Amino acid sequence: MDAIVGLVIAVIVVVLMFVFVVKTVRIVPQARARNVERFGRYRKTLEPGMNFIIPFVDRVKPLIDLREQVVAFKGQPVITEDNLVVLIDTVLFFQVTDPRAADYEIVNYIQAIEQLTATMLRSVIGSMDLEQTLTSRDRINNMLRGVLDEASGKWGIRVTRVEIKAIDPPKSVVDAMEKQMRAEREKRAAILTAEGVRQSKILTAEGEKQSNILRAEGDKQSQILRSEGQAQAIGTVFQAVHHNDADPKVLAYQYLQTLPQLAQAEGNTFWVIPSEVTTALKTLSTAFGSDAAGQPAAPPAGPGRPGQLTGAAPAALPADAAGQPSLAANGDTARAEDASAGDAAVEERAAGDAAVEERAAEERAHTRDELAQVEQEVAAVERQVAEAERSGPR
Repeated sequence: MDAIVGLVIAVIVVVLMFVFVVKTVRIVPQARARNVERFGRYRKTLEPGMNFIIPFVDRVKPLIDLREQVVAFKGQPVITEDNLVVLIDTVLFFQVTDPRAADYEIVNYIQAIEQLTATMLRSVIGSMDLEQTLTSRDRINNMLRGVLDEASGKWGIRVTRVEIKAIDPPKSVVDAMEKQMRAEREKRAAILTAEGVRQSKILTAEGEKQSNILRAEGDKQSQILRSEGQAQAIGTVFQAVHHNDADPKVLAYQYLQTLPQLAQAEGNTFWVIPSEVTTALKTLSTAFGSDAAGQPAAPPAGPGRPGQLTGAAPAALPADAAGQPSLAANGDTARAEDASAGDAAVEERAAGDAAVEERAAEERAHTRDELAQVEQEVAAVERQVAEAERSGPR
């Protein structure tokens, strides 16, 4: 019986010793802290590691986290300077630096920080309009952090960062902003399109202008070269005829060679023989038909220039029955006709130059008209853009 009693007493003593040890030794994790009260009064703050207290005398309060914490607050209704209600979601980063102040200076520091954040948001946002609120997040974050850090310092809390997570304007304001953005994009698109059309038409007009100028210059040079060639050819023929003093038979033969060329043109159903050709034919018939008529033939050309009549034979030749002039008169007539042909070639060259200049002037006038039309179209597009700006949403 005494053994049982002794065993029970030993067990009770062991249990009491275990309870005493458990109540005496307290282990605090890293980055945590616990406040100790002795008879209801703050005694000390337990540091991380093993700590000893007096059981049944000291009371240990719950753990306080010393790490940086993140708290997200739901949307707070805030009125801007232009009387628009927006909902702002905030995220707060803070850290407990003084466990004693965080435990004894305020009842619930998280709730206090939330209310303080909402109050400061109303104060900061109330001095900005909606446009500044949407574009000044960094400024709002810095202002909130400074005010919250100063106000929560006495609570043993350090606010490290404040972030605006979302700003939700009213539905009507969102629709108006979308319309404004759409109008701005359409305005930029219209301006870019007008600029492109303007540049395209200007470049096209410049290209046509250069093309017309080069074409006119080419036509001018072609006309000049053609006229110079014709003038040189006429001058060469004229000099050859007068230098060699061609016989009327030669001139008549040239007239005969020219007759087939008059009929080679397409679409000619009839052609007219000039009076000079009939005169040449009569002279030719007189020259080559003298033997049949019983009149003396013309003497052959002497050893001098080719085709030149020698002696007094040209002066002795009479006129024919139709009253035609003599061979000398025919030669003078041929030289006069060649001189007239040379003058006609010069006049034709002058007329060609005048036609080229007139064509170039018409091309330049046409180019100026096209440039004026392009400028009118560009001005019309700019007026449409200005009207779109005035009629767009403000």
